[in-house]
Amino acid sequence: MADAWIILFSALAFTGVFAAVVLGERVLSASDRVNRRLFSHLAPGRAEAQPLLRTTAVRHPLLRGAQGFLASNPASETRLRRELALAGFDHPAAPAIYLLVRAALGVLAPLAAVAALASVGVALASPIGAGVGVAACAVGLMAPAVYVGRRAKGRRVAMEEQFPDALDLLVVCVEAGLGLDSALVRVAEEVRVSHPRIAQEFGRLSEEVVAGRSRADALRDMAERIDVDMIRSFVALLIQTQSLGVSIGQSLRVFSGEMRTTRFLKAEEKAMRIPVLMALPMVVCFMPVIIVALLLPAAIDVVRTLLPTLLQQ
Repeated sequence: MADAWIILFSALAFTGVFAAVVLGERVLSASDRVNRRLFSHLAPGRAEAQPLLRTTAVRHPLLRGAQGFLASNPASETRLRRELALAGFDHPAAPAIYLLVRAALGVLAPLAAVAALASVGVALASPIGAGVGVAACAVGLMAPAVYVGRRAKGRRVAMEEQFPDALDLLVVCVEAGLGLDSALVRVAEEVRVSHPRIAQEFGRLSEEVVAGRSRADALRDMAERIDVDMIRSFVALLIQTQSLGVSIGQSLRVFSGEMRTTRFLKAEEKAMRIPVLMALPMVVCFMPVIIVALLLPAAIDVVRTLLPTLLQQ
């Protein structure tokens, strides 16, 4: 029992020290980069100029090692990076951090489970101990994937709920005389508090266009990042409107009306599913009560009248 507690405390201490070292290194590196950028004009020979755009390189040695491991399979890395981007983790080091977290949980979860079993007197070499250790390892390895999937689904649902309001504001801004780029910036500023996710995406789209990227490419990348059918249709509409020279305000007004109709039809579809979904709880929960209420008086009469007669005979 004492050995199990020692193993558990050692694992927790190692995790805490490792996290503190990584966090301290990141804070010091960020502070050092800021100081070099601030004072580079005073000592140009001692500090090199830093780019204004965010770098995509992974600097930490541990993260570089995990990134190199992922680079051995480019298809898997691309798929993982896209899944993390859909969940909102678009940092260049996100795949490496995800891999390290899965590996750490795959090791620490069995140690914690084994220590807990040892504390209650279960032998570690028993089938129960081995099964719990394997199950904890599987849970530790699967937990990050489940979390990323649920986060991506929640982000997608939030985008579907937030986009119609942002589209209505975009229609108002365009019809008031603003250009599309200015209207996107204005909408991002207006919905920053109420709809932060869609404001972030509109802001990133505007920044990419200002940086010199074509509007069509920036719109396609936004559709890939969000992965919502409604926004894919919106992006296709804007690209076609730009290429054909049609009025953007009129096109957005028609698209907004069609989107409201689609949302109304989806709400009707969910409402029509309610009787079907309620059938099983009705049968399981209410039917036994109704049957008992109907048959109980007859059963009581049988017990009071017929059963004594049968016993006397």
